[in-house]
Amino acid sequence: MFDKLEFLEEKYEDLSAKVADPEVINDQRLWQRYMKEHAEITPIVEKYRAYKIAKNSMAEAKTILMEENDEDLRELAKMEISELEVELGEIEAEMRKLLIPKDPNDEKNVILEVRAGAGGDEAGLFAAELLRLYIRFAEKKRWKVEMMNTSESGVGGIREASVMIKGKGAYSQLKYESGVHRVQRVPATESAGRIHTSTATVAVLPEVDDVEVDINPNDLRIDVFRSSGNGGQSVNTTDSAVRVTHLPTGMVVSCQDGKSQLSNKEKAIQILKARLYESELSKQNAEIAEERKSQVGTGDRSGKIRTYNFPQGRITDHRIGMTVYKIDAYMAGEIEEMVDALITHYQAEAMKTMEE
Repeated sequence: MFDKLEFLEEKYEDLSAKVADPEVINDQRLWQRYMKEHAEITPIVEKYRAYKIAKNSMAEAKTILMEENDEDLRELAKMEISELEVELGEIEAEMRKLLIPKDPNDEKNVILEVRAGAGGDEAGLFAAELLRLYIRFAEKKRWKVEMMNTSESGVGGIREASVMIKGKGAYSQLKYESGVHRVQRVPATESAGRIHTSTATVAVLPEVDDVEVDINPNDLRIDVFRSSGNGGQSVNTTDSAVRVTHLPTGMVVSCQDGKSQLSNKEKAIQILKARLYESELSKQNAEIAEERKSQVGTGDRSGKIRTYNFPQGRITDHRIGMTVYKIDAYMAGEIEEMVDALITHYQAEAMKTMEE
């Protein structure tokens, strides 16, 4: 760990010189890249320097304890050593945490997609509730929410929906929501009072910059059609809805919530880029996971990650074995406790991997 910290401190000094170089400043793109790198490693270097100062103070206190005869000075040295041992332990733990490789997507906006799974109309109703849950959570965070596409079912539910959530750190907070969510409850349409199990799938995709995913226009097929509401009833007299097909992968994205064909096309391509980026990222993560035999950061959505049991008022996350008993508040967007627990869990897993 300390070899890496020494290297980062040297890199920090080098970057500090570069961002102050007039020639680099004149090249704004290069300057911004260096500034970003500089900002990323600054907290680690500052913590390492604090560690070295505390370490030097510890050495001085130990020297006094060994060489000084004055009992008052010796007592002061003992007190300082005791305090510095605690401080050094805390700083070292913080440095290990800061050295965990950062997810480059953590600060990005997200495209969140919710789809009804198994369970018929009840699955569509649950998908709609999950969508509202995330919108309310985003609003509590003062993030901006923009509907991108909605396909409604006939009973007030949704078949699928996509929303853009814009806010600092949105991806870092929501990325562990990707997966299959299971609900157990008595559906409103059930007259016999039997508990049904239904599912909905959530996908959290980082917003992608143009430089990260380059799509060849020749690889796209663009179809336009008329937007429609429940039961196929037309809600638009023009062909403003857009369907974009990525021919090399077969990925299809439809968008009809925008006011114009151009708006819907832009949104559809934005979702397509996010899906292509996430697909490639998942492949890379799967390869890493195979090598390290670790599921940290794979974004694997094959299994059920969470169960919402309404009769018992509980929500259980199966990945970390956590259960909370406040389902009404949870469905109203108060999910911070679960989000924080997941982040802490996966940070701890990443630290274990570093130490192996």
